[in-house]
Amino acid sequence: MDFGLTGEQEQLADAERSWLDRNDPLARLRQSLDAAPITVDPAAVAHAAESGLLALLTPDVGGTHVDLAVCTEAHGYAASSLPLADLAIGAWLLERTGLPEAGATAEGELLVGLARASGPVSSPVPMAADMDGFAVVRRIDDRDFVALVRHPKLVAMTTLDLTRSWARVDLDESALNWLELPTGTVQHVTDALAVHRAFDALGGAARLLEMTVDYAGQREQFGTAIGSFQAVKHHCADMAVGVEAGRASLWAAALALDEAPAEARSHAASAAVAYAKSAASRVASTALQVHGGIGFTWEHDLHLFLRRIKVDEAVNGTVAEHRAALVAV
Repeated sequence: MDFGLTGEQEQLADAERSWLDRNDPLARLRQSLDAAPITVDPAAVAHAAESGLLALLTPDVGGTHVDLAVCTEAHGYAASSLPLADLAIGAWLLERTGLPEAGATAEGELLVGLARASGPVSSPVPMAADMDGFAVVRRIDDRDFVALVRHPKLVAMTTLDLTRSWARVDLDESALNWLELPTGTVQHVTDALAVHRAFDALGGAARLLEMTVDYAGQREQFGTAIGSFQAVKHHCADMAVGVEAGRASLWAAALALDEAPAEARSHAASAAVAYAKSAASRVASTALQVHGGIGFTWEHDLHLFLRRIKVDEAVNGTVAEHRAALVAV
């Protein structure tokens, strides 16, 4: 596959990284980390709405999953609490369904999270406590449905992730108005969420790679930088391969979300997500080894990215689940 980012996509990525640099999510997190739960930054919501990112996938904007992917990776790199991909995919789904809330969601006036029904509760949702409602999708007897849940009751979750809160939505079947969707929509949403969750993990892994290379060039043992040691060089090289190969595989998956037929799309998504999540987890573990004792401290940011990557690895399909999906094809 001959693929590369366009000039517009590179500019989009640069602009989003620049905004996140100026409005450092980690600095905001550190202000309340020991005292209160993390919340979505209102400034981030306003920025995403004004930039058209929340409506990126809707017909009015006409963006693609590759466009969204460069922003998802940037938010993972910055450890942003804004679930940008979830909100953008949710806005696309509401627009596709024709629900009146679609416009307010795309403009950031209404934050609608996205979840899959899983029995009496939904799948885990990031920053659920900050959402005004949820678009819940489900598949019954080969038919796809969506229901908009307003004023939901949440089942809070305790996770490793300190950069985002997580919860499930309590689903009262008798109170939900299920609307039928075009066949294949639920699988498309499932594939998209999995790919963008892996992009978030990839962004965190890229940040850890940079942190580790910088640290290895500064930390000295026996009068020389540890980055000059052969073993450390190999560790950093392995991390770089994991990040770059993971990024290439996920770009291919994002392109498949936009262009491939359903079966090929799901296959590409599972293959990329399985590899990228596994690679990101290895990068996080290696970063901790190279940093040594300093990486274990509460004050260092390494553990925040490691925790986030581990939770990304566990939701929207684990590595084992995506590998099993590939074998079942």
